[in-house]
Amino acid sequence: VQLQASGGGLVQAGGSLRLSCAASGRTLSRYDMGWFRQAPGKEREFVAAGRRSYGPTYHADSVKGRFTMSRDNTKNTVYLQMNSLKPADTAVYYCAAATRNILSMIRVPSSYEFWGQGTQVTVSS
Repeated sequence: VQLQASGGGLVQAGGSLRLSCAASGRTLSRYDMGWFRQAPGKEREFVAAGRRSYGPTYHADSVKGRFTMSRDNTKNTVYLQMNSLKPADTAVYYCAAATRNILSMIRVPSSYEFWGQGTQVTVSS
């Protein structure tokens, strides 16, 4: 599966963005999907994940209540709605897909086999 992330940009603190991750080549409903981010000089960090089909979603404590992951399997796309953005949210955001059942490891980047190219999110203060 090929993943294409989009929707990043520059936004002021308190603003919102919606990231999209479109898949081609395979049906996304068969994959566990994740969003991760990486800031300069830091390790890749879990943001959100969702089980295959329309299964449950999980969010990192740092974004809970502000970010929401969702998917539209009819469009073969997953989304990350980001509200109340903070400068600390500045990073490159990546979407990822896993074919295996990774529930116990859904927050671990190495559990995912396929990655999008990343989209930059910059939040100014």
